[in-house]
Amino acid sequence: MNVTFRQINAFIAVARHKSFTKAADELHLTQSSLSGLIKEMERQLDITLFDRTTRQLHLSEGGTRLLPYALKVLDDMQLLNNEIYDLKDFHQGKVRVAASQQLAATIMPELIKEFKKIHPDVQVSLIDCGIGEVMDRVQILDADIGIGPEYPFSNDIVATELFASPFYLIIKKDHPLSGHDELDWGDIPQGELITLQSAFAEQIRNALPLDLSERLFRADYEVNFLSTALGMTKMGLGITLALTYAKTWVEQHNLTMIPIKNPTIERKFLLYTHKHRSPSPAVITFKKFLVDYAKHWDA
Repeated sequence: MNVTFRQINAFIAVARHKSFTKAADELHLTQSSLSGLIKEMERQLDITLFDRTTRQLHLSEGGTRLLPYALKVLDDMQLLNNEIYDLKDFHQGKVRVAASQQLAATIMPELIKEFKKIHPDVQVSLIDCGIGEVMDRVQILDADIGIGPEYPFSNDIVATELFASPFYLIIKKDHPLSGHDELDWGDIPQGELITLQSAFAEQIRNALPLDLSERLFRADYEVNFLSTALGMTKMGLGITLALTYAKTWVEQHNLTMIPIKNPTIERKFLLYTHKHRSPSPAVITFKKFLVDYAKHWDA
């Protein structure tokens, strides 16, 4: 048995109109072509689908029992076609984005808001996580796109640079260094610097002369989250460091950002995708928007 979709469609049309003439008009077929489809379907099924008289056409008992299944096939095909259309449509679909916690809390909400203005029917799911987990989510295909700072990744991952940000000194507005347009690393007072643990601080240490690094960094002044460092700075317990994207957070704490030079130390942020995952049109659209939008994050 090899019933075709054309035969099923013809069967439903004839059953609905109870007329070969009207069904042929609806399907834009000749009556002979339509009749041929029905006869071929009956032959393949070895079932009479319609009882014919000179004036009337009715579903046979077999046709009556098969009609609901034929209608379900038609509905399922329509759903399939809709899904295929959505997959090909750049304005619909789903995008799952894994972003490091600070990015997810600062710039990603604004980016998604602007993206949704242009593509309101694309569903964007934001997964906020640690830097290492961003890579893991992309690796196991739990996320279509990962966004985060430079981090070791496997051969299955493709990384594209989005933007780079220099470090800024974050101080209270009444701090003695307030009012400077820029500072050198050597201008930072000893014993005041609150830094983040792990790679954030390690990158700075590696870029500074050893004596300066040892003077600025204290183990007892390391915290896990930027929000903690900003809160401590606001209370006058020290000063801290942040990148460009944290500007909104800094302003909310009524603090000041001052760029630090000599040397200029930048942290790169990358877009991570899986080499062996075929992106949907929605993912392609979001990725292009992200790359263009990230140009505004450059300092």
